[in-house]
Amino acid sequence: MLRISLSFFYVILISLGLISFIRQPDVSSSKVPNSTLVIPQEGPADLKITNFAGPDLTPSPACLAVAPTGEVYVGVDMIGSLGKDPGKGSIVRLVDSNNDGTVDQHTTFAQVDNPRGIISVGDQVFVLHTTFSKETGKASGMDLVVFEDKNHDGVADGSSKPLIQGISNPKFLQSRGTDHATNGIRMGIDGWIYIAVGDFGFHDAVDRSGKKLTMLGGGIVRVRPNGTEMEVYTHGMRNIYDVAIDPYMNIFTRGNTNDGGGWNIRFSHQIQSGEYGYPVLFQHFTDEIIPALVDLGGGSGAGSLFLDEPTWPEKYNRVPLMADWGRSMLYVHRVTPDGPSFRQKDEEFIKLPQITDVDVDGSGRMYLSAWDGAGYSGNPAKGYVVRAVPANWTYKPFPDLKKASVKQLVNLLKSESAVARLYAQQELLTRPAKSTTKAVWKMVADKSLPLYARVAGLYTYTQATGEKGNADLVKLTHENDMREFALRALSDRKTHITGVPVEPFLKGLKDPSIRVQTASIIGLGRLGKPEAIPALLQIKVPASFVAPAKDVEGPHATPNSTIIPAHFAMRALVSLNAVDACVNAIGTENSTLALWTLRYFHDSKAVDGLIKAYGQAKDENLKNQILVTLSRLYKKEAPYDASWWWGTRPDSHGPYYKGITWEASPKIENFLKEQWSKADASDKQLYADLNSRHRMGITEFGGEDSLAAKDDIKVDLEKIRNQKGQIGKSSIEDVMLAIAKIKGDPVVGKGLFTRQGCVACHSIKKGEVLKGPFMGQIGSIMNREQIAESVLKPNASISQGFATVTISAKGGKSYTGFVSEETADKVVMRNIAGEVFTIKTSDIISRKEMETSMMPSGLANALSYEEFASLITFLSEQKK
Repeated sequence: MLRISLSFFYVILISLGLISFIRQPDVSSSKVPNSTLVIPQEGPADLKITNFAGPDLTPSPACLAVAPTGEVYVGVDMIGSLGKDPGKGSIVRLVDSNNDGTVDQHTTFAQVDNPRGIISVGDQVFVLHTTFSKETGKASGMDLVVFEDKNHDGVADGSSKPLIQGISNPKFLQSRGTDHATNGIRMGIDGWIYIAVGDFGFHDAVDRSGKKLTMLGGGIVRVRPNGTEMEVYTHGMRNIYDVAIDPYMNIFTRGNTNDGGGWNIRFSHQIQSGEYGYPVLFQHFTDEIIPALVDLGGGSGAGSLFLDEPTWPEKYNRVPLMADWGRSMLYVHRVTPDGPSFRQKDEEFIKLPQITDVDVDGSGRMYLSAWDGAGYSGNPAKGYVVRAVPANWTYKPFPDLKKASVKQLVNLLKSESAVARLYAQQELLTRPAKSTTKAVWKMVADKSLPLYARVAGLYTYTQATGEKGNADLVKLTHENDMREFALRALSDRKTHITGVPVEPFLKGLKDPSIRVQTASIIGLGRLGKPEAIPALLQIKVPASFVAPAKDVEGPHATPNSTIIPAHFAMRALVSLNAVDACVNAIGTENSTLALWTLRYFHDSKAVDGLIKAYGQAKDENLKNQILVTLSRLYKKEAPYDASWWWGTRPDSHGPYYKGITWEASPKIENFLKEQWSKADASDKQLYADLNSRHRMGITEFGGEDSLAAKDDIKVDLEKIRNQKGQIGKSSIEDVMLAIAKIKGDPVVGKGLFTRQGCVACHSIKKGEVLKGPFMGQIGSIMNREQIAESVLKPNASISQGFATVTISAKGGKSYTGFVSEETADKVVMRNIAGEVFTIKTSDIISRKEMETSMMPSGLANALSYEEFASLITFLSEQKK
């Protein structure tokens, strides 16, 4: 599953959702029968949670999906995050044929390595998984594939058919494993398959039509079920593991970031074409991004589901459910509308050890998978699946869709069940269009039906009719309730937009509904019609469009719904290549949006226009805004070729990670130097600040960042480890038994944290010098036993991003330590004594990651049981 680790006492596990596995005590490899499995789970009293499958059938489950009729497909991953040998993964199909809550039939549906996402639709099973080269045995990428099982015997009918190939970076799959790679998949009522992409990104992924796509970093990609029309949906996330999609195509994710002081979970509303900023914009350029709805502290987002089933109590229904592997918890996020977005309130729901995924069938049976400490490379005796149903739930069979008439399928499309609506839709799309479209359109036009049913009908109709249905969709834009969804459907598929009129979208810009306005803006960007540019430029930029102060982290996890229309107007103008219009708008009432948009045009016309506008400007504030825009354009992001990755502790200064100059850079530099030379001494600070903010590297301006933070802590860890006390004289088993009975004093533990040398490599408070694994959240991620084990056995698990690295550099120099900061130009390392070294990237000859922790074993040897318990208690209380 994914890498995470724990060096010192930590796992900060959370880079993707599942990104790694916390070390657990060694267990026997013998299989545990499901009948005897004891499952440590907790949930509300009005739910019934029972064993469904144990490690004898589903060891190391990374993901799962449930057919509407109840067949459960589990992705078994015996490679895990650190294993490198292929041939250890599979999709296991489980059947409860008599519906008593116990598996009575199982088959190995297919053999695939590192399964990360599954969707079951009719005779097809879509699977996202890692591929391995037959020649080298090494990971070669990740593919989205589809299997068929037309005879329904629970075994795939031969090999899979690839839909997308190469949708992850093979270089880092080989070196790190499938932790920051591409993960969960889910189908929306619009018929697209949505794919959660981790920050490995990908280069030249290919869909079935031959279309190629490259994405630097993480976000959401989507594709049609036939493997065509692949496109980026959103960008700027770190490690999202899955998506939750509601009946109105609102998409939610739970992923984490790395602010340099922990792997913090962010819950986000994902809006098409939005930029969410990780890692180069989300700290210092937060005015330009869509912020998350909340920062929840340490965690590791995993599988997710929008639950919308009438068999579930209202208090648990119509909500995004988000699994957090690091916190071993399934969360409810209660979302309430906030303009074009939402506000949220999160609640604990079902506790399950290292939960990985969640799904529900057409009768309301929810299934959850748990990694349960299966380790870094999978474990045949760990992992299971549980079933959860409301206490008063009774089984009702899901209809056989193949035998259903069009009328019956249309009635299911009106159901309160999201599962019924989706699968009825997919079955209708297999029927002759002539027999379905008339019946479906009739329900779309029926104003007495609930909105969710009409939206389901709308997306069924547009998939069945293609461009032929656009005229009917235009009619729907005249109806208040359906306008937003009709506009979205009209611009949904770029292969179907020929002839779509621009007028309904222009009219939508003035609609009383901010959601309709936003849908119109996004649609105009997708239609690609230049006549929309003047109207888009008139979108007002709100007062919340404020750049953070110098060296201040901006509000990247505070809802800012007022910025959304302007953000998407900027994105639409960029997609329409509105260079000339934006230049002409400088100094007008639309100047702010125009200058914001021009930051993204690395075009000589933009540079010439900005320089000319500066010469004509009389207002000093406007002139300064033009200077900001020009300095932003001085560099651009280097083309991504998949030869590098920004790592678990990326340089988040921004605005580019690998900034390079381009053809207009000399003209920008000469102009800025000319203005700088004319400026008074007091005014030259602006140029120094711009030089630092945009990392131009123009020496004359000054203001550039220092290379590395200074830290004076020096600790003799070798002396500490050679002292002997109760801990040093006892077996790890005896120590664990002892501290289980001793509470310890956290005040004493705080002193020991310094005395035992922990401060050399770990900080507790945000704002302290960046060191090794951050301890300020450890208690929210690991329990006392896990923290104790990682201290006693540091080599058992290396905390993500803090493996020991050896670098050989020019001049015969050699460095050993962990990387505490890395940019495109330099690497900052800290050795075991706390000393900091900065090495230029250009000076590095070789770099190798070691398999041992930099933290020496035995640092707690001198402690008594009471002292050790106090240290562990202190750490377990760090839950910021």
